[in-house]
Order: sequence, then structure tokens, then C-alpha cells
Amino acid sequence: MLFAYTYVPHSMEKMQSFIDYIFFEVWCKAPEGNPFGFDLFDGNAELKEVIEAFHYSDAAGADFFNGHVERIYNLFAPLTPEEIDKFQQWYQANNNIERVCAKDSALPLVRYADIKTTYPTLHDKLASFFKGLYSQKLLNLAALREKIGEIDDHYHNFMTVNKAGKCPFCGISDVFGIYHSKREAYDHYLPKGLYPFNSINFRNLVPACHHCNSSYKGTKDTAFTPKDPAGVTRRRKFFYPYTTDGDSIEISIDFSNPDVDNLAASDVQLSFGPSTISEELDTWQDVYGIEERYQAKCCSNDAKDWLEQVRILRDEHGIEPIDALASWRKQSEKDLTANSNFLRVAFLEGCHRLGLWSRNSPA
Repeated sequence: MLFAYTYVPHSMEKMQSFIDYIFFEVWCKAPEGNPFGFDLFDGNAELKEVIEAFHYSDAAGADFFNGHVERIYNLFAPLTPEEIDKFQQWYQANNNIERVCAKDSALPLVRYADIKTTYPTLHDKLASFFKGLYSQKLLNLAALREKIGEIDDHYHNFMTVNKAGKCPFCGISDVFGIYHSKREAYDHYLPKGLYPFNSINFRNLVPACHHCNSSYKGTKDTAFTPKDPAGVTRRRKFFYPYTTDGDSIEISIDFSNPDVDNLAASDVQLSFGPSTISEELDTWQDVYGIEERYQAKCCSNDAKDWLEQVRILRDEHGIEPIDALASWRKQSEKDLTANSNFLRVAFLEGCHRLGLWSRNSPA
């Protein structure tokens, strides 16, 4: 990704703490034969109030939540201590998003498909519960909302801090900010249809533009490569969206066609660096269709306008193209994604290598 988001704490995180309590203190401590009751939530007063309110509510979201909590409690009760320990390790691993992104081999990352082979009934209930947690029919219920707040408020606070106005995954699409009445969808970085336990974890929820979230990423598995011809997948590294450090992406563009005013996508050769993050770069390109999208941008009217700006500065203001390029490099260092600076600089540098900026060139 072109840049990382700054993580913004919010009361919505309390929902994950409720689920943590349910998982570790209710489900994982379920003794066989012990009936389900309100007393199981004595250790978390706010959650107990929600459970009690839901019990007396006829809202579909309330019935969904309490019904699943009780049914999964009864399915955990017969599990052995060794099985409980395994589920706890899976839960902790799937919620450590930063270490999952780093491909930490010590984490027992688990997918629904892995659970289904041994625990088909429990798989079905867990899948239904965790996929349904991130739904407005549940999150909008007053008893819950007064405890955790509203996702629209989270988004406003988030974008008050993260002001770039561009999607960090592609760098070219705008995202709604604090001056819009609408918001972008939150992408489940580890897809909620593939991975249990983290559907309401805000370390796994990242605003993304529609093209990145829906058109390209969709349900792609960020943590595993696509199947090879033998049907095998392997773990892979991918960028952690809330990292506080890391290498900047380097982009180089070259052309097989010297007529840069009339390029086809196949004329644009992209290379990415540095090599220290080659695996993350490969995942990024695969998940978000980066090469295709950047090639298309280089063939668009935007790229033609970059060229025209160079010509106007040269012909009408006497500013040499190489000097204009130096100015745009400084602009890109100040704001990478404004006006697609990162891609404009790479495009114009490719034109320079092609010889378009020589004194005898008409470009």
C-alpha cells in the first residue's frame, strides 16, 4: 500500500472486548451440563446489561446475537481441554493482524475451512455468528449502540486524523472524508467470509475505495497465494494497514513505445521496489490489481495532461522539462498521492529516460 493509516481508538472497540469475554470467559469455560444463564456474564457488567436487554427484545438482531451465544456455548461444553486450548490459540492468532501480515510462522492462523473438517456443526454456528456481527441490524440496536457508539462516528473520527483523501491501497482513488455526508465501506482485511473471530476487530477493518474493496479485492485471501497449477497455496506477507514504520514503495515506469501520447497498456512496463519488501509488493499487486490500474492510468487523459503541462511550462514559460520534473519530485515528497504525484513522477521520469526531454525533442 502507498501509505499506512493511523490507528484511531474509539468506543466501537468495546464490541471486540465483549466478544473476547464471550469467547474466553463463557464459551471456553462452558462445563458440560451447566445451563446457560445471565450469571455467566457477571464479570462484565456492561455486556451483561446488553445480554439482558437483548433477552427481552423482539428485534431480529437481538435474537440473532443471544441465540448464537447460547448455541455456541452448548457446542463448546463437550470439547476437551486440549481442544479448548487449540481454539484459544486460533482466536488469538486470528486477532493479531500485524503478526499475520508479517507471516509469523508461530501463529496458528485458521480459516473456516480448517475448522469445518473436524467440527462441522460448530463451524456452521461460528461462521453464522461472526459473519453476522458486522451488520447494521445488530450494531444499530439501542442497547448495544449506547455502549459502543456508532460506526459513522468512528469513521468521522478516523478521517479527522487520516486526512489524505486518497485510498492508501491504490493511491489513485478518492475516499470520502469529513466533508462528505457518506462514508466508504470498511474492508475486512482478512476476509470475514474466510477467517473467523475478527469480523469486528478494528485492526482488521480499514476504509478502502470501492474499486479496491469491491472491484479488485473482493473475497481474495490476503494471507495466502492463489492456488498454483497443482492446487497448492502458501502463506504470504502483506502490508499491515496500521504500521508505524516500513519501507516506502518505489515505482519505476518505462515504455516500449516512444509515442507516449498514444500508449497501449502493454506499452507500459512497471517495476516496484525495494527488494526488501518484494513479497508484500507481490501480494499488494495481486490483491488490488495494481499493475493493470497503473497501466490504465498511464494511458489516460491524466497522463496526457502531465505531458501537456510539461510542454506548456517549456514553450510558454521557458522552464526546462528536467526542472519541472525536479519540482514535481519535491511535490511528491511533500504529498505522495495528491494529484497522483507518485505516479506522475514515475511516468515523467520514464519519459526522461526515453529521451523526450532532450533539447531536440518535440515533446
